[in-house]
Amino acid sequence: MAHTLQGIVTSDKRDKTITVSIVSRETHPLYRKQYTKTRKYTAHDEKNEAKVGDKVEIMMVAPISKTKAYKLVKILEKSRGTVELKDDVNTVEMPEKIGADKVAKAEKGEE
Repeated sequence: MAHTLQGIVTSDKRDKTITVSIVSRETHPLYRKQYTKTRKYTAHDEKNEAKVGDKVEIMMVAPISKTKAYKLVKILEKSRGTVELKDDVNTVEMPEKIGADKVAKAEKGEE
């Protein structure tokens, strides 16, 4: 069986190429502490079907380009989407001359 890996797609911006991040927990040989290690692989996605956030399986193949030596085998789980905030929620207008305590009261509606 060929060398296969499972990971999360972190980028799909390039044509027929995805970037897959694989997170593993390792133990330090001397200190015996566990730490996470993230490795990134570029994989060939012929049909451009994988999107950011999808859990995928990739397989090692003969080198396709300078950085690509893996290809997409299958999508294990599709991503459930992302949360986007509205622009008006992120921006709060702060008057320059009002103190911090007055701003807090104004937001609560106590004035």
